[in-house]
Amino acid sequence: MLKKINYVSVHGGHSGEFVAHAEDKLENIVKAYIEAGFQWVGITEHVPPEKDEFMTPDDVEAGFNSTILKNTFAKYIVECKRLKKKYSSKIIIFTGFETENWSGYKKFIPDLIKEFKPDYIVGSLHQVSDLQFDYSRDNYEKAADILGGYDNLYCKYFDEQYKMILDLKPAVVGHFDLIRIFDADYKTRIQKKKIWNRITRNLELIRQFDLIMDFNLRALYKGADEPYISAVILKKAKQLGIKVVPGDDSHGVKNIGINMEQGINILKNYGFDTEWPKPVLYDY
Repeated sequence: MLKKINYVSVHGGHSGEFVAHAEDKLENIVKAYIEAGFQWVGITEHVPPEKDEFMTPDDVEAGFNSTILKNTFAKYIVECKRLKKKYSSKIIIFTGFETENWSGYKKFIPDLIKEFKPDYIVGSLHQVSDLQFDYSRDNYEKAADILGGYDNLYCKYFDEQYKMILDLKPAVVGHFDLIRIFDADYKTRIQKKKIWNRITRNLELIRQFDLIMDFNLRALYKGADEPYISAVILKKAKQLGIKVVPGDDSHGVKNIGINMEQGINILKNYGFDTEWPKPVLYDY
């Protein structure tokens, strides 16, 4: 009899209670994870911006500022830790957060770690040179134009990712190749020498630090051909012996568990360990 592979998410649980671009209360999201049979999940809400100028367009539209968002984030940490305890007999919850890499993050993110004491963090980039690239195609094109084209955008992204990994040593590296989000030719582009060299350099650093890579299934939910991590990068990660674990990157109850079987099958077919190693937690 084949052993059932457990559902887990190393990067998930964004809720409309604490971030403008998600939906639903966090407790309802936790209940949905339990109902879907998840063994453990990292709730990894976005960090607040250090300054108003770093806010996302939806936060600006909602009338927020960086102080409001910092206070909301503090409430998130309290609520997530409450839910972790309340539902401990039904699911293992890790209270985490997802980083940004605006100017000044090298001090700001460790300060947040010290203040809020997460179980672990997900190291992600949604900006390049302080330019938001994943919010919309217009933002993506603007960033590429400012930086001198798609190839330069990719190179800058992977250079900044490398520095983020060095600076923060996050337990989990989030959606490694998110920079491909609006690029129809990404499968060719990522294999260009100057880009591929940066990719392999970053993978080697991830292996050196023994970090987990988030196999981010939200890409499938949004209509992409494959998750983040792309197949050619995933193959290289396997060759290097890097740990890769599913992350649903859920932004509401309706996202939870979707495409999990597809993601598990991909990782199983590549030979990854489906006993799903947990992230290394901070020791305070």
